[in-house]
Amino acid sequence: MADILIIDGSREFSRALLGELAAHGMAAEGCDTLSRAMALLHTGEYKAVLLGDDLADGDSLSYLSLIQETPSLPEVIILSRSRDPDAAEEAIQRGAWTYVTKPPNLQRLLVFLTRAMDYHDVQHARSIRCALRRSGIIGNSRPLQASLDILAQATGSDANVLITGETGTGKELFARAIHKNSERAAKAFVVVDCAALPDALAESLLFGHQRGAFTSADSDSVGLVKQADGGTLFLDEVGELPVSLQKVFLRVLEGRSFRPVGGVKEMQSDFRLLAATNRDLEGMVVDGGFRRDLFYRLRGIHLHLPPLREITEDINEMVCKFIQRHAKRLHVPTKGFSPDFLDALMNYEWPGNIRELQHTIEQALSLAGTDQILYPRHLPKAIRARIARRDMEKLAPASKREERPFAAVPVTDFPDLKTYRREQMVRLEISYLQNLMEITRGSIGEACKLSGLSRARLYALLKQHDIARRKS
Repeated sequence: MADILIIDGSREFSRALLGELAAHGMAAEGCDTLSRAMALLHTGEYKAVLLGDDLADGDSLSYLSLIQETPSLPEVIILSRSRDPDAAEEAIQRGAWTYVTKPPNLQRLLVFLTRAMDYHDVQHARSIRCALRRSGIIGNSRPLQASLDILAQATGSDANVLITGETGTGKELFARAIHKNSERAAKAFVVVDCAALPDALAESLLFGHQRGAFTSADSDSVGLVKQADGGTLFLDEVGELPVSLQKVFLRVLEGRSFRPVGGVKEMQSDFRLLAATNRDLEGMVVDGGFRRDLFYRLRGIHLHLPPLREITEDINEMVCKFIQRHAKRLHVPTKGFSPDFLDALMNYEWPGNIRELQHTIEQALSLAGTDQILYPRHLPKAIRARIARRDMEKLAPASKREERPFAAVPVTDFPDLKTYRREQMVRLEISYLQNLMEITRGSIGEACKLSGLSRARLYALLKQHDIARRKS
């Protein structure tokens, strides 16, 4: 069985590289399309992938994350003719092992491959997930499991953790899970809502104050930072921390010491710092809205949470849990739900993510009254209307959905790179699923085995892209 997969549009290049690797005792195989590569990656046990360019069925960088998420979790080395520094930076940001230009220096490439495969072996040996107290975290999709892996890493360390993600993705839930799985679990978990800190009292709330420090200071007060001594301090919405406080807080992080308002002596607080934000802190650093030194202090370990639209296979489990939870709270009998109710939930975009799903289930239970089964008609009208609109858009003539050549696109409508990449990813996903149905002759069981997708996720993708199962 090969340890290395070469994906490159040039068969001559792949053939030559395969020969060189074989001569150095490295087992490899190659293919020249992304769709074929994905099929191989879901059935093979590759340690490393050499991802080239000149591919006829898509942009290789757009497939980087999908390749990394295949069952064997291979390390990816980019081989490209491009010497564009932006492309190299993007590849590393997306998780590539390294970026190598063509033609590669063979000895240098062999060193990269050896190191990548050695690292893969070590990581694979550690890949048995430790028993975590999930603290309400629901789901087993691959993106969520990746987040849980980082959570497990964070629990074994006292490093600062920056948790990012869209609103409603469960950032505080993950922060509490890190605390409860750490050695500080028996101590306090103190939340600081940075968006709600009043300017006049912010330092007093954080660091406390001495009696007489200001007019209403009738007694000494212990601030939130001291309350977290021995435990965890969680800065929620840290992107909203006032600039005036950022410098002050940086000093606190450096020495874990502070001075209460009106005090003359320094106080110590041995806290573990977690921070969360839905904002782009790196962009804020560039724009001057957030201190660069504080940003790097916060980002000891970076945990990014996926939006609900990327983990739709977890919706079924979430719905079951939320129905039980809200039914108990509302003192009503638990209810079942119809297949089309679940289908509607899996085909909605969920801009408010898991929080919006929770509220939706609560509303559906209330609207259902004495009904024992939840149907789509029990969903809020706004959600039903949006789903109906998407269904009608899918029925639009194919010619209206086809991409126009760039020459025919007005300058004002020319897409940005992120939008264009997303559109191409959708086209590649459709092509992959069509090939998957063709190869498996419509067998869902075989398709799940080959693709690594759960049944719920596969059904959702087939419906989302309006792809029919091919009958035997």
